[in-house]
Amino acid sequence: MPMDEHLPATTQEKLIFMKNSRANDISEKAQESRKRTKSFYLVLFFTVIPVWSAVPLSWAYVLYAFYSGSASRRDWRSTSLFAIAASEVIFSMYYFCMSRYIAGPTPMATNSVTELQAAYARVLRVGMGIDSDSEPFGEDNTTLDPMDPRAQDFRNCLRTWFDRAPWSSIRKENVYAWLYWSFFNDKSTTMEEIPKDRRILLDEIVDLLERRAGMQLPEGFNPEVRTLRLTVDPVTVAPRPFVWYIILSTINWILRWRLESKWHAHLGTFEGLDYILRVPQDWSPSTGPRPVVFLHGLGLGLLQYGHFVEAMLKAEPDRPFLVPLFPHTSQEIFHPRYLRPIGRHESAQVIGGLLKELGWIDGDEGEQEIKSGEERSDKPKSRTGVAMLSHSNGTFIHGWLLKAHPGMIARSCFVDPVVFCQWEGDLCYNFCYRKCTTGMELLIKYFVGMELGVAYYIQRHFCWSSNTLWYDEIPNAHDPDKATFIVGGKDDLVNGPRVRRYLQSHGIDRGLYYDPLGRHGQALLIDDPAFLEVLKWLHGPTTL
Repeated sequence: MPMDEHLPATTQEKLIFMKNSRANDISEKAQESRKRTKSFYLVLFFTVIPVWSAVPLSWAYVLYAFYSGSASRRDWRSTSLFAIAASEVIFSMYYFCMSRYIAGPTPMATNSVTELQAAYARVLRVGMGIDSDSEPFGEDNTTLDPMDPRAQDFRNCLRTWFDRAPWSSIRKENVYAWLYWSFFNDKSTTMEEIPKDRRILLDEIVDLLERRAGMQLPEGFNPEVRTLRLTVDPVTVAPRPFVWYIILSTINWILRWRLESKWHAHLGTFEGLDYILRVPQDWSPSTGPRPVVFLHGLGLGLLQYGHFVEAMLKAEPDRPFLVPLFPHTSQEIFHPRYLRPIGRHESAQVIGGLLKELGWIDGDEGEQEIKSGEERSDKPKSRTGVAMLSHSNGTFIHGWLLKAHPGMIARSCFVDPVVFCQWEGDLCYNFCYRKCTTGMELLIKYFVGMELGVAYYIQRHFCWSSNTLWYDEIPNAHDPDKATFIVGGKDDLVNGPRVRRYLQSHGIDRGLYYDPLGRHGQALLIDDPAFLEVLKWLHGPTTL
């Protein structure tokens, strides 16, 4: 029936308004299709396929050698080639077994329900102009209008966890399945199988979520909507040859030796944590520059970060440097901790213990105890606390240390931070679920994200609430001398503009360096302006 003949004018106008509003609703816009670029195919054919093909070619050669009898030949060329191929075959079977092993249930314990409730309460306040914990969203029955820009923005961000499906296609049971994972790190089969106490909790969260989104969720379950549940979804691993790890281990060993011989660094281990330490001979803990701790990210270990570390050592020859090494994020398959990632509480205990052992911090929180007048001495005391520099995944560890021991970090510099806006899901989506269309995305996906140890760490040990750092958990966040943030607008992993907006919404501006064209990892290039910002931070006040 024609609408204009059977509806009152007011109703007709209302429907037209709702239709137009829905068309302009950013949470309803279909995800734009992305075409593969030339760089994607260049990386695919000249990098990925050659590395990937080493394993099937080795299998083919070994099978051919046994079939043709060439495996019994005595000449050294045939014997060497067969030995290399056979080692790849044996390693591929080991790699397959380990891939099956890590595909099992996550060994990570969930955070307390109280902590998760507090995290969700903070998520609901983001963008609402409510900063105080004493003003939880929804306590006064606040419900946003569906067309309120804050509600639209919230819906648009939340749908990332549902493979960026239009908001109207998401049903209530889809949201319950996602919340059940994010709270209890587990799958839920049906609504009826959710325990009663957990169902009550989820009902309260869904009610608040609907108020914040400005819309009630339709009943039912939409099987066409994919719900992203990182630590219970299948682990995505791509095989790579044994020679890959041999070459990588050899290069990293050479780089460690170079740091020892050229830069007089010391390689040590503290409670299972390997580290690189350089302390100048004439450095004084009371008058010398404040020590720097660098926390590296995912990738290839020193092969990826060695040049950056050497540039810092060269720029600050009189300053102590400590670089903890994390084998689970560096593809060090021969290391005993390769499949035992360091977690939130262990990192705070071990790294905090190492800094105390070095005399760089004093006490559990890095604060000097206040002594009485009789106990005070005229002798100069060491300045406790370190300057902490972190990149990418290292910002997670940086955040864990700030939460556990805020007093031991006097200055902070976050480069390409992935620790902010975790609730929006961009990092998990881009790193684990997004289809690659550019060469850089394919490089990150295949050579980092789909590596056995990295995949196990990300897809079985990721906790969004622990990994999220809030602005008020950073001491002196508004002081540019004590807190610096380097963010790229074209970051391939996180939404740089949104990270910038989050920080600026809380008054963080002068300490924020934002490059609209900056890519993830660009600050590691010593001729890039972002690297100069890192040096500027290093050269900053050393007595703070």
